[in-house]
Amino acid sequence: MAADSEVSSARLLPLSPCSPTLPLCPLLSPLTASPALSPQPESEVFEITDFTTASEWERFISKIEEVLNDWKLIGISSGKPLEKGIFTTGTWEEKSDEISFADFKFSVTHHYLVQEPSDKDGKEELGEDALPLPMQDLLCMNNDFPPRAHCLVRWYGLREFVVIAPAANNDAVVSESKCNLLLSSISIALGNTGCQVPLFVQIHHKWRRMYVGECQGPGVRTDFEMVHLRKVPSQYTHLSGLLDIFKTKIGCPLTPLPPVSMAIRLTFVLQDWQQYFWPQQPPDIDALVGGEVGGLEFGKLPFGACEDPISELHLATTWPHLAEGIIVDNDVYSDLDPLQAPQWSVRVRKADNPQCLLGDFLTEFFKLCRRKESTDEILGRSAFDEEGKEAADISHALSKLTEPAPVPIPKLSVTNMVHSAKKKIRKHRGVDESPLNNDVLNTILLFLFPDAADKLADVFESRTSTSTGNNPPPENEDYNLFSHFKSAPSDSLTYKLALCLCMINFYHGGVKGVAHLWQEFVLEMRYRWENNYLIPGLANGSPDLRCCLLHQKLQMLNCCIERKKARDEGKRGSMSDRSPGGASGDGAKGGDHSGDNPEKEFGKSWESWSDSEEEFFECLSDTEDLKGNGQENGKKGAKESVNLKPEGRLHPHGKLMLLHPGEPLYVPITQEPAPMTEDLLEEQSEVLAKLGTSAEGAHLRARMQSACLLSDMESFKAANPGCCLEDFVRWYSPRDYIEEEVVDEKGNKVIRGELSARMKIPSNMWVEAWETAKPVPARRQKRLFDDTREAEKVLHYLAVQKPADLARHLLPCIIHAAVLKVKEEEALEDISSVKKIIKQIVSHSSKVLRFPSPEDKKLEEIIAQIMSVEAIIARARSLKAKFGVEKCENEEEKEDLQRFVNSLLEQPEVSVVGAGRGPAGSIIHKLFVNAQRVPAVPPLEEELRRSGSQEERRQGVQSEFPPPTGREVILRASVPRPAPYSKALPQRMYSVLTREDFRLAGAFSADTTFF
Repeated sequence: MAADSEVSSARLLPLSPCSPTLPLCPLLSPLTASPALSPQPESEVFEITDFTTASEWERFISKIEEVLNDWKLIGISSGKPLEKGIFTTGTWEEKSDEISFADFKFSVTHHYLVQEPSDKDGKEELGEDALPLPMQDLLCMNNDFPPRAHCLVRWYGLREFVVIAPAANNDAVVSESKCNLLLSSISIALGNTGCQVPLFVQIHHKWRRMYVGECQGPGVRTDFEMVHLRKVPSQYTHLSGLLDIFKTKIGCPLTPLPPVSMAIRLTFVLQDWQQYFWPQQPPDIDALVGGEVGGLEFGKLPFGACEDPISELHLATTWPHLAEGIIVDNDVYSDLDPLQAPQWSVRVRKADNPQCLLGDFLTEFFKLCRRKESTDEILGRSAFDEEGKEAADISHALSKLTEPAPVPIPKLSVTNMVHSAKKKIRKHRGVDESPLNNDVLNTILLFLFPDAADKLADVFESRTSTSTGNNPPPENEDYNLFSHFKSAPSDSLTYKLALCLCMINFYHGGVKGVAHLWQEFVLEMRYRWENNYLIPGLANGSPDLRCCLLHQKLQMLNCCIERKKARDEGKRGSMSDRSPGGASGDGAKGGDHSGDNPEKEFGKSWESWSDSEEEFFECLSDTEDLKGNGQENGKKGAKESVNLKPEGRLHPHGKLMLLHPGEPLYVPITQEPAPMTEDLLEEQSEVLAKLGTSAEGAHLRARMQSACLLSDMESFKAANPGCCLEDFVRWYSPRDYIEEEVVDEKGNKVIRGELSARMKIPSNMWVEAWETAKPVPARRQKRLFDDTREAEKVLHYLAVQKPADLARHLLPCIIHAAVLKVKEEEALEDISSVKKIIKQIVSHSSKVLRFPSPEDKKLEEIIAQIMSVEAIIARARSLKAKFGVEKCENEEEKEDLQRFVNSLLEQPEVSVVGAGRGPAGSIIHKLFVNAQRVPAVPPLEEELRRSGSQEERRQGVQSEFPPPTGREVILRASVPRPAPYSKALPQRMYSVLTREDFRLAGAFSADTTFF
């Protein structure tokens, strides 16, 4: 600063008499002499130089005043007396601004307790002699030693104050001249504005928390001073020495000194928990590897801390109101017995980042998302490097199946290729080199695929077409969490797979184990597709778009297996003269048709069942079909159509009759619409969007979207020969057929109907599709859903997934499982604060996981929230064990201890009911007594280093309590200063003594009316 320079008074120029500013301080920068003072010829132009230009210091003071005005801190401050405990339970807020002294920046912060505005009557009651509110707060005893507050609040008991500190953390005001300059600045600013809020300046390095300040009122001023020492003078380690320095400082001129009020707090720290072993046992890894792990173990996440999450217990014994002379505390003897203290309060210090099992599982699994390697790179590409054609067994399996070959088809199946490749992988890699040993792998596979344990797989399939996971889902909030998290149901295969991969990643080989299990999983999917075995743990029907994409893919594969299995069973049924259309309303005609060509349908080559675009369900060629029916054109008249045989009927549609033939209207057997996963829907929407808005694009878009409509029309025509479009609309879209009651020529009321306006639009897609549709039953139509192609696409999608991709897909399932685990554990403890956090986790997770590719930062926030809940529950169990809540036989005392433990978790400091004589107090006393007895004799150096040796001799309770870690003393008095006839003003001194440092914080008031 410019103000630091030493300047001689001879160089300072006097201010102009009209200057509104205050006289300059000798520490200000010198003002240069103006040319106007030197003798100049009268002929030159006369110049006036303004010597009242503000200096940097004056600008700095002006900025302070401006901030105080902006924050409306000027004038008389008023408020209600402070209630007990308001510093802890109330709301503290702060406002900040930035000012500068030359090029040195300061931050100005206003800290204040939010209170209801006081009544106007309160201001009127304040007389002219009333002390400013901060000075009244100095003597208030309702909020001594607040557990959580700004240090100035704890030291001085203020409800409102302003702090000016260097803006940068590494800046500091160290020199005495700068400190005095800043103190002068705030004194002038307070005097100019009439502000009664205390103003503090932070000096020295910030870690020292050194403040000096001032508070001004009408005719009074309070100076805030501070002393901070590393080594404690021996005379200040006890109460009598502190009283001496307090009385000396206030310098009371009265002979009988007014009484001094005292508040004393001794803090004892318990660190030794050796007599209470931590109840949480880590999982037995040997048991996990040794095959003792059943399905239940693999389906659950671990929970709990591996170390004690409570590191220390702090006991504060307080004597709140003591008059001088009641207590003796000097260097020889002390009456301060903790057991006799009227108030006890306890706080616990939590271990920094305790190791918790659930948190470790989540963190390690999340790390997988950042891996770059593919499965082949992790397991070794050489596993597939074999000579000859065998090197391409898996990749070219389908092409080999479709090539003409003299060998039987079963030997060329994809399954045989897969098992051949698996043998070569194991042979090349060796059993010992596999990341997962066979016992663990078999246990996991049996857990994921329980139907594999049944040797009679066909019997199992006939007994139930789906797994136990296909049962109707229970209607409860926890089960339906998957729809919020976009994960998977908690009884699904995807959910179980996620849990298994999470456990393998943590216990069984990390990313290599994950890649190994995923490879085995994909091979199992291929095997089930080839052999028509439904995948267990997946709900029936189309993919559930509320679930993650991987779950949808597995559901899609299950749909393909189900369609393929039904088709194969249909072929076998046709061999046994069973009609595929047996459910039709026209069973005899359906039977005739299926009986016409049993040999043709059975004798088809494999190519006719491939995934070509011309594939049909058990169909004859169109030419043969139409030739037999005499139908060569789909647009022939209704008379010719009546001659067709009805096919593919399901059941009559109530009382509806066809309009023209007058026969009953039959509901046809239709093809189910093609199931779609969300990525396929997105691709389809992109293709449709690229067609543009032109008429041709719109027409093409409509045709693409009407494939299902055309199939249903053909099925309807086959089931209802001679029908018309109106008949189809009455069944398919009844709202588009409008019926009215009219009077005919004979005067009778009849009901007539017609198509809606949108159906009559020229070139309507419904009309075009109806004219194009041929009477073909569903079983002989081209497949809307090509299960072979879709299954191969799903299997390829699964095979190319990297472990990182897999972890991304399954992370919502892991978070879902973690939330369920946390809810389950919380239900055992019943902690209200944890319930609120769990609700926040669910809300936050549902917003983040709802969209694809959530940000890593947001995912880390969710994991951190889950870890914090786990730590809170672990702390609750630790405290319960230490306070013996479960062992307490008295129900009333047990409830009191339970409330006490819950309060320790939720509040910064908890009062002990009954102090040392209550149930909780007696337990705490025993904890300290046992801790004192456990340790052996300490080393000589430690004994010398401890300041408690003298303390123990003074207290005489060394066998029960250790020396206090902290001693806090507050001394108060109302004394006239500086003269006997001055107004009696509040004086306060706070002292804290710890093993590291010693601090005195004093607030000394003086009457400035005549001084």
